[in-house]
This record gives sequence, structure tokens and C-alpha cells, in this order.
Amino acid sequence: MFMKEMSYTERPRERLQQKGVSSLSNIELLAIILETGSKTESVVDLANKVITQFLELSEMRNVTLQELTQINGIGIAKAAKVLAAIEFSKRIGQQKVVECPVIRGPQDGANLVMKEMRYLSQEHFHCVFLSTRNKLLHRETIFIGSLNSSVVHPREIFKQAMRYSAASIMCFHNHPSGDASPSHQDVAVTKRLKKVGELIGIPLIDHIIIGNNTFTSLKQEGYF
Repeated sequence: MFMKEMSYTERPRERLQQKGVSSLSNIELLAIILETGSKTESVVDLANKVITQFLELSEMRNVTLQELTQINGIGIAKAAKVLAAIEFSKRIGQQKVVECPVIRGPQDGANLVMKEMRYLSQEHFHCVFLSTRNKLLHRETIFIGSLNSSVVHPREIFKQAMRYSAASIMCFHNHPSGDASPSHQDVAVTKRLKKVGELIGIPLIDHIIIGNNTFTSLKQEGYF
């Protein structure tokens, strides 16, 4: 049976969309990688033929380009896709699992960003998005330029917070002068972010100003 003859729900790509990638068989996964069959075989039949060349699926880890192209229906292009997918999976497996840092307070936050932010020649507004247990989910520089309420818009910050399902956020910005003392504008921006965070249920737990190897926590100093 060719792909066009299969019902919509039997096609690997459509099954992936409807039921998730984990629901697919090994043959269906390989069929998606191959994309197309040959003149005489559907892509599913071709994928089945490739897999049956090996006693165990793990044997494919060391398959070569020559071995793949010896299979009828597998040319250089299809073989390259298979080898690329295998190599990609190897590299994922070799990656070390890095424990997400926990931000317990302003010192932990400052330690996280100090090295990269203390020498910046422009003001950068950086946000850290945290889980319910204060584990780092994501961090990102949201704005670059002089800090003011028109540039630092809560919409962009909390859009990212919701994207990463953050329970809270901690914000940072640097003072290129090296002086970490807050300005009136810094305090105004912080209060605005605090208000929005309270409204949508993702609180701002601190806003930290980074100077030259020094920092000021606006929360700790009682500015909000």
C-alpha cells in the first residue's frame, strides 16, 4: 500500500500530529525521516525493509553510508538523512544533564549574571524565569538601552514568563558607570512590573541592579 492509499489516520506524519511522536513504531519513525518511498514501495515499506536488515535496532548506531546505499531504494540523499538522525541522537545522549540552579535570594541572582553584565557598555534588562521551587527555567535579555518605562514594557516580560510557565521572575539591569545605586526611573519601572506581576499571578521577586562587582537588590533595600 502506497502512502496516498493509506487512510489519513494511518499515515506516520498525521499520526504523530494526532497522537504524539511516542505513539509511533520504529518503522513509522524511520518513514518520517526517509520522507518518500521508491517507485515500487511506499515509504513505510521501505522503512520496514531498512530496519529488517538489522537483528537489533541498536546495530543501526554504527551503520555506514555504503551499507545503507546497498539497500534497494536507498540513495545518497535518504542514507544521509538516516545517518544525520543517528548522529544527532548520539550527540543528545552524550550531553551531560546540567542541574538547574536554584535562585534563593539576591546573592544567588547576582552570582548568576555578574560576570556577563558587569562590563556591558550599554544598559541591558535581563530576566530570570523561575519555577515554583525557584529553579531556573529560562533566562533572557529582553531590552537593551537606557532604562525607562516606555522601553521596559511588562507585556514582553510576562509574555516570556507565561511561555515558560514561570511561577515568578527576577529582573536585572546593569549600570555601565559601575554604580549600582537605583535611580527614580529604576524604582518606577520596578513598581510597574510588581503591579502587573501581582495582577497576573507571576510575582516579581526582585529587581537587581548590577554595578562593577557590586549589586543592589531593590527588594532588599525596601523600594517595593
